[in-house]
Amino acid sequence: MMNLESREAVVQNLRDAGCSQDTIENFLLYFDRNQKEKQLALLEKHRKQLLNVVHSEEKKIYCLDYLVYQLKKSKTP
Repeated sequence: MMNLESREAVVQNLRDAGCSQDTIENFLLYFDRNQKEKQLALLEKHRKQLLNVVHSEEKKIYCLDYLVYQLKKSKTP
């Protein structure tokens, strides 16, 4: 069972992971009801959202890298 100290640590971990207050509250509600599958589903949903952001930002980096490559390639000595 999660004690008060570990509960606070879990909440802080969820905040650090960028979870909304609503997600945190639902996670704790599911914990109190021993609904681990719903907890896991919440975490997986948030993880997918974070990965989508990472992939989106990665595409932007690739675009910049390509532009840098093109500029260096066309440099006149």
